[in-house]
Amino acid sequence: MSHYSGPLLTRSALDAMLAARNAEAAEWMGSLDLGCSDGKAALQPEHWEWKGRRYPYPQKLKNRTIYFWDGEEFAPVSRFSGSLIKLVPTEWGAPTFEIDGIKMLPTSKESPFEDARRKVELIEPRGKSVLDTCGGLGYFAACCLEAGVSRIQSFEKNPDVLWLRTINPWSPDPDAPVHGGRLQLAHADVSLEIANVAEASVDALLHDPPRFGIAGELYSQAFYDQLARVLRRGGRLFHYTGSPNKLTSDRDVPREVSRRLEKAGFRAQLALDGVLATRR
Repeated sequence: MSHYSGPLLTRSALDAMLAARNAEAAEWMGSLDLGCSDGKAALQPEHWEWKGRRYPYPQKLKNRTIYFWDGEEFAPVSRFSGSLIKLVPTEWGAPTFEIDGIKMLPTSKESPFEDARRKVELIEPRGKSVLDTCGGLGYFAACCLEAGVSRIQSFEKNPDVLWLRTINPWSPDPDAPVHGGRLQLAHADVSLEIANVAEASVDALLHDPPRFGIAGELYSQAFYDQLARVLRRGGRLFHYTGSPNKLTSDRDVPREVSRRLEKAGFRAQLALDGVLATRR
């Protein structure tokens, strides 16, 4: 799917634009791509212009919602097909996303993009072939590309999440010439596709699955055995687990993951909000 190139509006951006218009300013300076860049919009009483196109002022925008131009109006970047999947703005610029109101990326202390960068640094991707099991918005992939990865294969099962990626300017476009074809993004279930990945064919792994209650198969011994099979000896894996509360969940998921990875053939240790493991 081609990537969206029109403006993205949030309530705060619209309020700033309207304040400038009401002050009779001829233009407004700000970001219409969630902080990726700054630009200017020419302001008229009934419309505004950006990159040679004319847009109406929306009547009312909701908080915690991002809007894109669908050709007729500014519509929320969300879809409902069994679950409500929604792109959500953050104070950091780079958005997170929610599934049925559950936030899928950490944003309380830093940008989800910076959070991804810290985790990607653990596997040292420069010059390596990387497997990204659960692509999400593609922040792991973007940070790997930024760090000089030689190739990254990314899987994403949910078609609505793939659609969010085409709207989100922080998500890398596999077809962008700047990436040189290094990112291969597949719409597929990695729990099934992992069997088709060749033995010892990747140098590093990034595993950011949904929580255990949603995708228990991605925490199984059988899946970890497959990860060990495709990773070369000495290769690193970062496995995001989050920090579930043992008092409420009655489980220590990071340590359960560590034990299973050790059984699969890794040396594992807790790192950040997950597990860093090395293939023995």
